[in-house]
Amino acid sequence: MLRFAHWKLLTAVGTVIVLIAVALAIAQDQDALRIRAPLATDDPRFPGYLAQILGRPLLPDTRFVVYSDGASAYEAMLQRIRGARRRISFETYIFDAGSTGDQFVTALTEAARRGVQVRMVLDSVGAGTLKGAAVERLEGAGVRIGWFNEVRSYSIEEANYRTHRKILVIDGEAAFVGGMGVADHWAFDTADGPRWRDTQVEVRGRAAAALEGGFYENWIETGGLVEPEVVPASAPVPDGAPTLVVWSSPEGGTNGMKLLYLLAIASARRTLDIQSPYLITDESTLWSLQEARRRGVRVRLLMEGDLTDARPVKASSRSGYADLLAIGAELFEYQPAMMHTKALVADGMLSIVGSANFDNRSLELNDEINVGAFDSALAARLTRDFTTDLGRARRIDPAAWPHRPWRERVVEEFWGYFGEIF
Repeated sequence: MLRFAHWKLLTAVGTVIVLIAVALAIAQDQDALRIRAPLATDDPRFPGYLAQILGRPLLPDTRFVVYSDGASAYEAMLQRIRGARRRISFETYIFDAGSTGDQFVTALTEAARRGVQVRMVLDSVGAGTLKGAAVERLEGAGVRIGWFNEVRSYSIEEANYRTHRKILVIDGEAAFVGGMGVADHWAFDTADGPRWRDTQVEVRGRAAAALEGGFYENWIETGGLVEPEVVPASAPVPDGAPTLVVWSSPEGGTNGMKLLYLLAIASARRTLDIQSPYLITDESTLWSLQEARRRGVRVRLLMEGDLTDARPVKASSRSGYADLLAIGAELFEYQPAMMHTKALVADGMLSIVGSANFDNRSLELNDEINVGAFDSALAARLTRDFTTDLGRARRIDPAAWPHRPWRERVVEEFWGYFGEIF
């Protein structure tokens, strides 16, 4: 009997090892991309060049409002929901039960009861805690919910393929995109720790309708019988900025999201500021950052620190610090709270904000959505926030980094092998 128990244990362990090996093999960066850009970010031809390479329309009339904390972002989002007249399109990865979740459920059910068409796409893993009474309230009011990729078996593909998009579009005219889902930890301090530092951006103009197009891609997959309705804003927003909306899903080789990041890095000539939790490079992104340093670009990377919601991923991220320090990148870890902002600013000209982290999971595995904007005012605001965050961050000392405790290095090296699926 004991021998049989040992055999079962060994079989279980062997199965787990095989599954992990298969997952790592699937997630490997199959094609290392090495891209140079003939045009710099400040070249007036570059926005059109980027749009042509990505196959996305350049939308000329976008305006932005930046929210640097969950309390102000949620207030703006709820205000828009309460003022909706025709339809609400809402997609998110995390939608937790709690005080914040209840506010959104109430606002969405009230909108549906007054005749607004409310559609939601929720990730079946990330928003799993919402199921129950809250879902009954929403559906009872007429809200239609599509659950993205419900895990019904032990399929690695089903478990690994998630939507990480955060999209809220009101009447096709105003949209929100960024790193915030719906949960109390974005709005205020909780028992689990201080309020998360994150960025959400309100978008006005035709880019709002383009963001709704990204929502409808997943609504078509999850909503059953659907009738997509995308009506762009009736009038251009004055003094708007040229903007691209890029969404991605897992594809062989590469996708538009990864190309957006690689081309942004390749176009930088002076400065490159990247803010992202779970920052993990692969051959393509590390090569691109190395090339930027060879051109004399100042590269600053700001990540979360010890206050993180994913310690194995943090360890995997740190396993790559030595390579980044070796090329001359400046590395910082945010200290007061979990830092969840996803933003890139190149040369004070091009800004990228949205749901995608600077890691393999976002750039190759998840469904994501970002905006790339040629707006100096947006870049200046994001740079000010970045500078403020640097004042609350610990700089990684290149001389001291190799001499940290060996136990930390062993743990980081182990988790580093999982970087492609984190």
